[in-house]
Amino acid sequence: MTAQPVDEKLVHPVDEKLPALKMATSGLQHVAAMYAGVVAPPLIVGAAIGLSASDLTFLTGACLFTAGLATFLQTLGIWKIGARLPFVNGVTFAGVAPMTAIVASTKDKSDALPVIFGAVIVAGLLGFLFAPLFCKAIRFFPPVVTGSVITLIGVSLLPVAFGWAQGPNPAAHDYGSATNLTLAGITLALVLLLRRFTRGFVKQIAVLIGLVAGTVVAIPFGATDFSPVADAQVVGFPTPFHFGGPQFQLAAILSMCVVMVVCMTESTADMLALGEIVERPADEKTIAAGLRADTLGSALSPLFNGFMCSAFAQNIGLVAMTRIRSRYVVAAGGGFLVLMGLCPTAASLIAVVPRPVLGGAGVVLFGSVAASGIQTLVRAGLDKDNNVLIVAVSLAAGIIPITAPEFYHAFPETARIVLDSGISTGCVVAVLLNLLFNHIGRGRDAEDVTHPMEAGTDLAEAAHPAAAH
Repeated sequence: MTAQPVDEKLVHPVDEKLPALKMATSGLQHVAAMYAGVVAPPLIVGAAIGLSASDLTFLTGACLFTAGLATFLQTLGIWKIGARLPFVNGVTFAGVAPMTAIVASTKDKSDALPVIFGAVIVAGLLGFLFAPLFCKAIRFFPPVVTGSVITLIGVSLLPVAFGWAQGPNPAAHDYGSATNLTLAGITLALVLLLRRFTRGFVKQIAVLIGLVAGTVVAIPFGATDFSPVADAQVVGFPTPFHFGGPQFQLAAILSMCVVMVVCMTESTADMLALGEIVERPADEKTIAAGLRADTLGSALSPLFNGFMCSAFAQNIGLVAMTRIRSRYVVAAGGGFLVLMGLCPTAASLIAVVPRPVLGGAGVVLFGSVAASGIQTLVRAGLDKDNNVLIVAVSLAAGIIPITAPEFYHAFPETARIVLDSGISTGCVVAVLLNLLFNHIGRGRDAEDVTHPMEAGTDLAEAAHPAAAH
């Protein structure tokens, strides 16, 4: 009679397998919470390249597919790969600005994606090799560094939202029209009202609901185009290297390696926080395995036309809120992502959303990323003069490409790929200044540096549901 309770106690909630229906619905909730964050990067990069609606649908589906594979790798794991925690992986926001910088510096836009894919492959493989060492070097990336970078990610992406709000084509007669800006404003208002007056699941998917409602509102204005859905196939597969074989350019590789360092830093913080939430603290071995999953997933993603993958902090909040700690639930969510990636019709739905509607939601999405960075900086000890200087100079360096796009016009194009990315530049400056002020010399004030094990929970809690690191 007592055997059953004993057996139940032996199964940690993280390893618990729930009934099929509960596992499916809970997995879908994780997908809903992260969906907008997964599809936004391919939309931004695809628009910068000028991809057709069909290619944009393909790229979006590929990113959903690879996010599912990366989530499998993280939750189920193989060998010493995967944290085996309820940890969702998807396309990281941190790579968006560097990727658009690569696009801008590529003369033939058809080469842009192959160059990006080549850079992601190299960065992923290098990250995989250095994952065990990175766990020991994490002290060089305290909240004062990571908070500066997260803030720059949001600030760098906000101009994209403003451009979307004005319309899809700057050359069109209605670009920036009152109608387009009104649609953006309505969508923004809907998202804000949902976040303010709803709870639980509805609150978690407020951005997704706002996109759907904004699209419906746009129909009478003739701003909604359903042709991408009509032209899309019901079943498809992300053909390997659909956009061409990977190309390897040093400047692009360096840029994406910086992004990989940022992603590994954020993932480490997220694993520390998630370990506490699910009552299975993440030790160095777990973190190393989780980073291997992040980096290997990123290295394999370009094979199927996907981008760099990293942890999604919003799903950590969902685990904390629902108290459903099973990693198999998140794995079920990964299965849904794979299925969506294999169904071009599902992926094409995002292409239906009018650009002004995306702009309205993007203000919340990208602005919240910047706000989460500020929250992290608040916890970074800005009462210390050294940290204030680090933040001030790194933010200034990162904002240069936004406020003065031609600032580096006299530099070689290879250098501009890195310099024109405010995130990459700001990250490098923040790391170097942190070393100078907080690590080098006898005058180092230990109180200025927050220990990473103490900072991890704060860092992950600061990350907004829309951020993808």
